[in-house]
This record gives sequence, C-alpha cells and structure tokens, in this order.
Amino acid sequence: MTHKLKLFSITVMLLVALSFTFERQAHAYVDPGSGLLLFQGISAAVSGALFYFRRRIKNLFSRSQSKPEPEQS
Repeated sequence: MTHKLKLFSITVMLLVALSFTFERQAHAYVDPGSGLLLFQGISAAVSGALFYFRRRIKNLFSRSQSKPEPEQS
C-alpha cells in the first residue's frame, strides 16, 4: 500500500513539473471590468465581515452602564 502511494505521488509530481515546463506564453489582457469586479469582491467581503461581527463592534464603541444595586433593608 505504501509503495503504491509513493509511486502515485512521484507520478503526480512529475506530471505537474512537466506541465510547467512546456507551458506557452499567454497573450491576454485584463479588461476594465476586471478592476470593478475585484473592487466589488473586496467590498462584499468587508461588508460581510462587518455584518457578521456587528455585535462585537457595537460593544467596542458603547459604554456598559452598571445597574445600581437595590438596597435591602
């Protein structure tokens, strides 16, 4: 079992190395909409994090009021 796993991992590493060896140069461009898509993804992640942690953020900026203890006679 261990011998087969070792042989399989070596085969996969060789295939990955060969795929990087024979890659061709890509002639591509980034269109203007890609920047907006990146900005939209980042803003969605930030607003999602703020929504998820809203109670903790609210507790950071609000002061806790201590309740007066009732007097017992």
